[in-house]
Amino acid sequence: MPTVEFRGKSIECEEGEVLRDVLKREGLSVYNGKAKTLNCHGMGSCGTCAVRVDGDVSEKSKREAVRLLVPPHHPNYRLRLSCQTKVLGDVKVEKYPGAWGTDVGDDPLGPIDEE
Repeated sequence: MPTVEFRGKSIECEEGEVLRDVLKREGLSVYNGKAKTLNCHGMGSCGTCAVRVDGDVSEKSKREAVRLLVPPHHPNYRLRLSCQTKVLGDVKVEKYPGAWGTDVGDDPLGPIDEE
């Protein structure tokens, strides 16, 4: 079973589970501030559940890729929408500050160039 590490907790889940659902089940929120109430509830349209994910996860869906093209997000950031990301293996998850979770300025890896 894959393990998700988030905010100091390790959570086991089934392979293929949606990351947002795994964290929500454990009482952990991927939202900051008002986005805890004002979000699209996992439909992939608001972008407020953006997180940094390191590990084995699904490829970006078309819906996710399109949403990450819209500011304040940027397709070169190492962010994923947790509501659209399936856990395929062990992962470490980090949520950045701000309503959109896009503050990657302090990320030592910073934005990336995808091919």
